[in-house]
Amino acid sequence: LGVCNGCQMVSQLKDMIPGANHFPRFVRNASEQFEGRSAMLKLENSPSIFFAGMAGSHLPVAVAHGEGRAEFAVESDAHALNQSSFVAARWIDNYGNVTEQYPANPNGSPFGICSVTSNDGRVTLIMPHPERVHRSVQNSWAPAEWGEDSPWMRMFRNARVWVD
Repeated sequence: LGVCNGCQMVSQLKDMIPGANHFPRFVRNASEQFEGRSAMLKLENSPSIFFAGMAGSHLPVAVAHGEGRAEFAVESDAHALNQSSFVAARWIDNYGNVTEQYPANPNGSPFGICSVTSNDGRVTLIMPHPERVHRSVQNSWAPAEWGEDSPWMRMFRNARVWVD
């Protein structure tokens, strides 16, 4: 799991990771500024072991980065990734639609891409910080039915299940 700076670092190691040749690199936000706030994302149906059973979820997540925009060597690479099952999460607007528009997409990534996974799902990169909102009280607001843990806790439980 590569989160934020770890996402950037692991994306640079893609040549050493089987099934990761589609990983973009992560560069300066289109806003040309550090973005530190909450945003919404949608988890996609992907092979990521971390997001197993979470596809379709719309979740708030902490954003804290200045270099989170996914960049591709050629535009056709972005289109190919967009059509694949290896996009694990995307930025969404207030209506639940995938967006490239600021401020709902805090970095300007094409096709709203904010998380990608390797072909086998064992390596997942995510630019925002789900580890900062894994408990309900860490969110500015959470529905009572969440209880103590936010839905993000499931990604860590999924990893534990996969290891067992």
